[in-house]
Amino acid sequence: MEELLRLTDTARYGDWTAGSGVGGSEGDAVAIRGGARHLSSVLPAISAAIGHPTPTRVHPDPKALQSALGLPDARSAIVVLVDGLGYWNLAMRLGHAPYLRALMRDAANQRPISTCAPSTTVAAMATFGTGTCPGMTGMAGYTQLEPSSGRLMQLIQFKDALAPKPAGPGGRFAVQPVDPIVDPHDLQREPTVFERLAAEGVPVTSSGLAKFKGSPLTEAALRGGTYVSGVTPRDRVRAAARAVREPGLAYLYIRDADKVGHNHGWDSEQWIGTFERIDAQLATLRREAPKGTLIVIVADHGMVMSDEHERIDIAVEPELARGVRLVGGEPRALMLYAEPDENPEDIAARWRERLGEKALVRTKREAIADGLFGPVDARVAPMLGDVIVQAAGQVTLVDSRTQSDKATRLPSVHGSQTMLEMDIPCLIDMA
Repeated sequence: MEELLRLTDTARYGDWTAGSGVGGSEGDAVAIRGGARHLSSVLPAISAAIGHPTPTRVHPDPKALQSALGLPDARSAIVVLVDGLGYWNLAMRLGHAPYLRALMRDAANQRPISTCAPSTTVAAMATFGTGTCPGMTGMAGYTQLEPSSGRLMQLIQFKDALAPKPAGPGGRFAVQPVDPIVDPHDLQREPTVFERLAAEGVPVTSSGLAKFKGSPLTEAALRGGTYVSGVTPRDRVRAAARAVREPGLAYLYIRDADKVGHNHGWDSEQWIGTFERIDAQLATLRREAPKGTLIVIVADHGMVMSDEHERIDIAVEPELARGVRLVGGEPRALMLYAEPDENPEDIAARWRERLGEKALVRTKREAIADGLFGPVDARVAPMLGDVIVQAAGQVTLVDSRTQSDKATRLPSVHGSQTMLEMDIPCLIDMA
């Protein structure tokens, strides 16, 4: 666990594979994370496997990705994204998952691939859906700056992250839709693999909860094809299996591992029970999928247990708050936006002095140079924090001035650059 919680190398983007000699000698390339073994490569690789190779700006050679990931040719494919089910979270609880345990006996499934940075849902969904990177999609954190308005935007619903919630009857917070600050199609301009396949006449179906149909995040990251919803998890699994009776692609989203992990901790009894049910859903999918269907199971990130004693609150740390106008990101991966007259180098220096080995602190310039967000488009750069902070170990970095007490004390979190958060499964099966 100590090794899994250390900050690891920044994952790179591209079609190359470890051992190919990219970046120097073959030995150098083996140490480089990412490339073809990256969340961004999964959909382009699957598109090649079903006979409709779809290149992206990051991945020009889908057939090379198919080979690198070991995907067989198939008439149809189902790709499943299990939110929050990191490779090491999965590996440490395999005793509870007979179907996934059987898949992990295959050597091809015993190697993790890398997710994007930050290792969080909004960034990863767009990376997955477009086959590119946060530096191109403009989706680089749970909250980030919307440059034209200067507001902090939450990228699940594309709403003002700091706006007070409207009060309903009895003073309780009202639950009502909020108009997005920005059109999701305008923020995230990369074509998705789904819409490009659909434009070629390939049937594409997404199966998920009804409330996610047409949501801002779905429209930004996963638009294209037909969205079908089911009331129960079994309904959604069966809808995905039915969708590929004719050649095409189906996508199935399973969110419960992440939701339960945030509320109870990823190694709690509640999480283990959820994990067992997810395994049963996946086994049902395998049984009901038409013969000859390729099944690929991935995740968007892993999860880390937080430590109350390693919680650092910016609100009570004057040196950390000094010169910082807005705090974006999430508790494991902050984006700090500087006051207009503040030098980001000075903010970074103060944070490095206070945090030491508890976090990796980089200016925007350093993070971009390191390839943290992949290639960064000029229109996206202003959305990124002036200082990027990634937590190590079980540290969380919170701001009680703007975040609820519950949000600052989540039992399990993610977003940073440790193996536990960055390594995700890419499990392959054939019906």
